[in-house]
Amino acid sequence: MATPATESFTAANRFGLGARPNGLERLAGDPRGSLMQQIAKPESFQCDAPGLPDRTQIAQALTSFLLAQRERMNSGPSTMSPAEQVAAVGLPLRALNQIAAEEVLARTRQGLQTESDFAERLVYFWSNHFTVAATKATTIPWAGIYEREAIRSKLTGSFGALLIAVAQHPGMLLYLDQAQSIGPNSVVGLRRKTGLNENLAREILELHTLGVRGGYSQTDVSELAKALTGWTVASQRTQRWLSAAQTGDFVFIDDWHEPGARTVLGRRYPEGGEAQAKAILLDLAHHPSTARRVAQQLACHFVADEPPLRAIEQLETAFLGTQGDLPAVHKALLDLPEAWRGDAQKFKSPAEFMTSSLRMLGQSSIEAGALRNSLTLLGQVPFRAPSPAGWPDRASHWAAPDAIMKRLEWSQLLAERLGNRERPEAMLAGSLGPAASAQTLRAVRSAESQAQGLVLALMSPEFQRR
Repeated sequence: MATPATESFTAANRFGLGARPNGLERLAGDPRGSLMQQIAKPESFQCDAPGLPDRTQIAQALTSFLLAQRERMNSGPSTMSPAEQVAAVGLPLRALNQIAAEEVLARTRQGLQTESDFAERLVYFWSNHFTVAATKATTIPWAGIYEREAIRSKLTGSFGALLIAVAQHPGMLLYLDQAQSIGPNSVVGLRRKTGLNENLAREILELHTLGVRGGYSQTDVSELAKALTGWTVASQRTQRWLSAAQTGDFVFIDDWHEPGARTVLGRRYPEGGEAQAKAILLDLAHHPSTARRVAQQLACHFVADEPPLRAIEQLETAFLGTQGDLPAVHKALLDLPEAWRGDAQKFKSPAEFMTSSLRMLGQSSIEAGALRNSLTLLGQVPFRAPSPAGWPDRASHWAAPDAIMKRLEWSQLLAERLGNRERPEAMLAGSLGPAASAQTLRAVRSAESQAQGLVLALMSPEFQRR
């Protein structure tokens, strides 16, 4: 049976990012109400990080990189040494990597400082659902601003609006190669014999909406891909058609668009330019298979790796009943009895483990080099998901022996630097409350040093789960 103390722990750890000092006391009055207040406030989801580059600056940095690469490739046989050739590629790329590093640092500091950490966890969830990874040069500078513009700004609206914002953002258009997709029978396609790219259409159907068993076919993928032609990013390449467009913005080019009506999931969509794909996306956003997939993923993230069917059905009902209103769906999540069980069901991902550890220690910031080294060691760098499916959300991926050893190594390094600040027993009790077992508290209390006690606290089964 849930008590105020166990509910505070659940609010801080399962729904939040881990309790900061005195965080459980702050939640004790009304844990659920504290979370509920966050979900309808746009400011709860924003990243307070002035100074991050805007679209124009990102587009300029990427354009400079691409021009440098083009000049290098067109300069004929190279007389440079291998080291000089590496530098010729690496130096222009450094500016893009610096943008990505600033975004990761800002995001991490937001996670450490925020009191709206349920909202922040929802940002992480939806950003992972609609993954854009900085795994190629064209997306390195875009992944962070994509999360800020397409995810954070849309989580108090509908799933349909979020889906369209995601599909039209330069980060997604470049990540899944939609920016270069031209209809075979379009004005430009007939002249250039340019091919159709189906990557974005496939991931929208398989990952973002219906799911792999959601009832779509390869024909539906191709039809959606044709409807999406003309959706691209303003650049030097597009100036011929849209000379006034701001570099880096979403644009629609009618001469690239595949003409004709489209049929997706048995429904016919008349020819309509940019609006044709929008209409399809909104119908996909309201589809029962989409409601089921979103419900399954939310329940998996917040309840258990194998969540009860009842929890999935309750979220699915909320999604369908409100046409995907996200605050309503998030409220339904908070209303799940299964999500408030006292025992921690979910194993923390590396990034969750790092963030909750630093929050427990009262850290509000982290140095850029230490952050880079920590995330690399632990194996989960933000905006670097291994595929469009995002980071895995089950213990089987994160709890392997080698991964646990890396957590232990990181904990030891952290304890060497910060382990003498406060008694680890008190920190653990302040972070986990009643979830800290007598056995764990006894082991931490009996440690030979405060640093050793902190390592034992961080590596305890209770702290590793949420």
